[in-house]
Amino acid sequence: MTKTYARLTPLAASLPSTVPFVGPETQERARGRAFSARLGANENTFGPSPNAIAAMADAARDVWMYGDPENHDLRHALAAHHGISPENITVGEGIDGLLGYLVRLLIGSGDKVVTSQGAYPTFNYHVAGFGGELETVPYKDDREDPDALIAKAAEVGAKLVYIANPDNPMGTWHDADTIQRMINTVPEGCVLVLDEAYIEFAPDGTAPAFDTNDPRVVRMRTFSKAYGMAGGRVGYAIGTEELITAFHKIRNHFGMCRISQAGALAALRDQAHLEKTITQVAKARGRIDQIARDNGLTTLPSATNFVAVDCGQDANFAKAVLDALIDLDIFARMPFAAPQNRCIRISAGRPEDMDAFEAALPKALAVARRS
Repeated sequence: MTKTYARLTPLAASLPSTVPFVGPETQERARGRAFSARLGANENTFGPSPNAIAAMADAARDVWMYGDPENHDLRHALAAHHGISPENITVGEGIDGLLGYLVRLLIGSGDKVVTSQGAYPTFNYHVAGFGGELETVPYKDDREDPDALIAKAAEVGAKLVYIANPDNPMGTWHDADTIQRMINTVPEGCVLVLDEAYIEFAPDGTAPAFDTNDPRVVRMRTFSKAYGMAGGRVGYAIGTEELITAFHKIRNHFGMCRISQAGALAALRDQAHLEKTITQVAKARGRIDQIARDNGLTTLPSATNFVAVDCGQDANFAKAVLDALIDLDIFARMPFAAPQNRCIRISAGRPEDMDAFEAALPKALAVARRS
């Protein structure tokens, strides 16, 4: 028999076999038991609109059919919602999938890409996967630093520069004027990737007005957070018609399940449920802050559905707190870069989730202090 094997490209062979996040299910299998509170992945535990659930259940009867490869109804509804043209919107498998398509379109071997050290790691994963070279700048006062990002992009001749507003993993944010000034100063030949996954939770005046004729920026939004559909994998990008058309050259045209399309469309139409969720999340953020303060800790202001809790010491102590929480059946995560890794990150949850966190935190702190 002829011997054969998969011949990886040199680039693929050089990459580590890692993933950006270890999922809670993986941890549960390793632990042999389920978490009592799932507060680590910034999922919306309050769930999607009942109308979205009904629409998805109804669409399941037709799941023998592929989803509409043009995502026509959802794109047109999003266009009407934002007051822009459908030709300026593409839908994809969450922001993660869209980031992969964007990097595939614009980044080749050796191309420079700028991001913040410790920012959302999935973007970095895509850049590495297509041979790009990351250049990073530090956070400033626990916020991404727009001026430093633009300066670094100009210095290295970057093709992409990434910022999340509001930010993950810290929950901090910049106002619309700051972000617009950043867009205005993007260097020639560069595109700003503006990740707005958490924008629905942010205060008014956080998002700049849409200008779909501006080739310097592509904006990405999602149904995973405020709309409560993380498992549905529905995100969308907004950009110039030229860039959006380019997505069609490489995207998975049948990547969007018709069930997810139906759910997202119904969720978008139920803005009353969205407003209810935003209120519930704000209340949960306040609860996390109070629990932290009751235990001698502080929190960072957040415009997201999670709160960064400052453990008050170094990364080793924060990791000890995190590990103890996990042992106590609370799924949580923490930033991975200094000095933000002095914190742990807790997703806004239902009252019962917050009760579980409140009971576990003092025990976790006691374990960490003993260690």
